[in-house]
Amino acid sequence: MKSFDRIAAVFATLMAVFFITINIALIKQNKSNISLYKVEVNRIKQELLMGRQVNAGNYPNIIGIYEYNGESDFYSSENEYTISEINNKLYRIEYIDKPPKNNAFLIAIDIVLATFTLIIFVAFIYIRQMLIKPFNELNSLPEQLSKRNLVLPLKEHKSRYFGKFIWGLDMLRQELENSRQKEIEYAKNEKTFLLSLSHDIKTPLAAIKLYSKALSKAIYSSPEKQLIAAESINEKADEIEKIVCELSSNLSGDIMDFEVHCTEFYLSDVINKIEKYYSDKLSVTGTSFSIGEYSNCILRGDADRLEEVLQNIIENAIKYGDGNRIGLSFSDEEDCRLITVINTGCTLSDKEIPYIFDSFWRGSNVGSQHGSGLGLYICRRLMELMGGSIYAETADNLMKITAVCQKQN
Repeated sequence: MKSFDRIAAVFATLMAVFFITINIALIKQNKSNISLYKVEVNRIKQELLMGRQVNAGNYPNIIGIYEYNGESDFYSSENEYTISEINNKLYRIEYIDKPPKNNAFLIAIDIVLATFTLIIFVAFIYIRQMLIKPFNELNSLPEQLSKRNLVLPLKEHKSRYFGKFIWGLDMLRQELENSRQKEIEYAKNEKTFLLSLSHDIKTPLAAIKLYSKALSKAIYSSPEKQLIAAESINEKADEIEKIVCELSSNLSGDIMDFEVHCTEFYLSDVINKIEKYYSDKLSVTGTSFSIGEYSNCILRGDADRLEEVLQNIIENAIKYGDGNRIGLSFSDEEDCRLITVINTGCTLSDKEIPYIFDSFWRGSNVGSQHGSGLGLYICRRLMELMGGSIYAETADNLMKITAVCQKQN
């Protein structure tokens, strides 16, 4: 309301300044029109001094130019005139001293400006009383809704402009109340589901603990019994993994929430961690691991999340590659640094590449490998949240997955 009043005051000031400026300009123009005949008389005198013929018809404010011929009525005229001696001759120059013509125009301009200003002020008052003031009375409603004051219906307002607005807010209130009830019901169902899930896991988990404890205490003396116990542990572990996989498949990837804190960091900080971890891990399995040469630069994003993305890609390379070679290469494209993870042993067809970043999607190369199909989906979401992207391509039995990171200028 106060802001609107300030705008009205500024408008009134501008209109007043404009009104005064127009009047001053018109008054100056009137004054210049009053003395215009004097300019024409001076021009005529100059022409006569130079011996030129002068025609009164060429001057709007000059009636006639007469040379003294000795007659006595030379100084008699009904018009206003001036006598000048030019080149030893007397001339009577009659002129019209025109009154200001712009008085009526000035009055008309003033009336138009006053009428326009009055209309604008009436419009301001109408908007203030019929729109701004009622809206200020309603602006606390969203705050009340945000505080979950959802039980009482909203009161109707007298302003005909806000009837639909109030109706819409009341529908929103009802929808929020329904969502709140659904949320409570969902929480109850979720708790019941988790209790049921924990019960399902307890049975195989208890068996695993039992067999492992027996093995640790050498209760099974013969190799046959030890083998049976180990196979039982593996079987129960498979049961638990199956339960976890079913749980993952029943969850929607769209509801996953990722927290990303974008800052500036050096590329080398992330690559050094990747190199330290996977150099040791892959040396045990005999997989060749290499990191290509790169120029260090400052990236924009979340260093921990980028490390997570590269780890997910490399873990996929370990799981679905042939275990021969995994490497990292680097390139630049415009203002981006591209980090590509390359692994040998790719058996995916070109038709499958567009789907590898979809949630819960698993390719034809999974074989007996267990997984949720969320790893590369998570990578894509994290890269998007950091303002980058990710894509994949295959060539010559190689899988290449590239993370596109923004460089800090």
